[in-house]
Amino acid sequence: MKPRILIAMHYMEIGGAESALIGLLHSLDYDRVDVDLFLHAHRGEMMQFIPERVNLLPEMGAYSVIEAPLSEAIKRGHRAVAWGRIKARMAHRREVNNSGLPDASIFQYVADRVAPRLPNINPSTTYNLAISFLAPHNYVLDKVDARVKIGWIHTDYSKIHVNTRQELKQWSRLDYIASISDDVTKTFTKVFPSLADKIILIENILPRTIVLNRADEFEASTEMTGKINLLSIGRFTYPKNFDNIPDIARRMVQDHGLDFKWYIIGYGGDEAIIRTKIAEAGMEDRVIILGKRANPYPYIRACDIYVQPSRYEGKSVTVREAQMLCKPVVITDYPTARSQVNDGLDGVITPMDNTSIARTIASIARDQARQNDIIGYIRAHDYSNASEVDKIYNLLQ
Repeated sequence: MKPRILIAMHYMEIGGAESALIGLLHSLDYDRVDVDLFLHAHRGEMMQFIPERVNLLPEMGAYSVIEAPLSEAIKRGHRAVAWGRIKARMAHRREVNNSGLPDASIFQYVADRVAPRLPNINPSTTYNLAISFLAPHNYVLDKVDARVKIGWIHTDYSKIHVNTRQELKQWSRLDYIASISDDVTKTFTKVFPSLADKIILIENILPRTIVLNRADEFEASTEMTGKINLLSIGRFTYPKNFDNIPDIARRMVQDHGLDFKWYIIGYGGDEAIIRTKIAEAGMEDRVIILGKRANPYPYIRACDIYVQPSRYEGKSVTVREAQMLCKPVVITDYPTARSQVNDGLDGVITPMDNTSIARTIASIARDQARQNDIIGYIRAHDYSNASEVDKIYNLLQ
């Protein structure tokens, strides 16, 4: 009998973690292992890329409303989950955050109070390995029977506020903790030094065939009409720093006389802020929000330079995808940037202030020889990390 793996994920909306999961699923050898995928909710554009040989477990109603509006949870009869979320919100109000960092502690509050109210996941099966692909990890820890349990880190813990005492209780129960880069490990162990011995490096695996094939599904150059086309992709949230793109664009026009258009693909709560900033900077003809795109790869292929202006990242999947499609990338100097880009070889790292970002982009945009050098380096290297899947097999018991 083959070893059996369970992988748990919230849903399959467009995002870096979801893309990394698809990469992992397409790298596993299904003649070697059986894989059950449990999603809290069967939704999202990435659902269509789940391999046929993955056994998608049935959706369970109580899990599907963990992140739904409270009114929907109650309407669908999941009052216990709704009450757990209300109690979490009440407890979270007492959380003290003097760090000045964005607060991410609410997710653990919810998991701690909701998980005890949930049914077990596929209780008839004992798994050789259970993977919690996105924190919080309570659901796999408490609701799955497995010999080995592993949870993933996808973010830079030096840039968010969490309740370390609460989170430590859950992280410490895992057999292993998968970190997507050495820099992510460093920032995580500064917050949780006692967990250093549990961490193993498993870099994001990208499905090279899917990326290349989908990049050819249609021609995006008809939508990207600038003399120089810049592109950024991500959720419209604080970490991505898209709210500063209009001011960076203004500086490129006023200080460097660059003729360009900067396209943004994504969605999220900060869209109104970004649109306001575009208007304030007078960049309506330069900064164009394309919105949500189920297939971003033709746009990456059509751009001249991919820009990731983030305030912080774990390890940006879209940067790797841009490199896979042989595009010069410019990223800001966030703490984990050097695990993403070999500065000057397969991309450029710029200081994070808007003046420097504008100057760097303008310099790269005007230097075709430098772009060609970066493209040449990228073409000689593999960015799929396909061999990382062997580390999963090594955990099987």
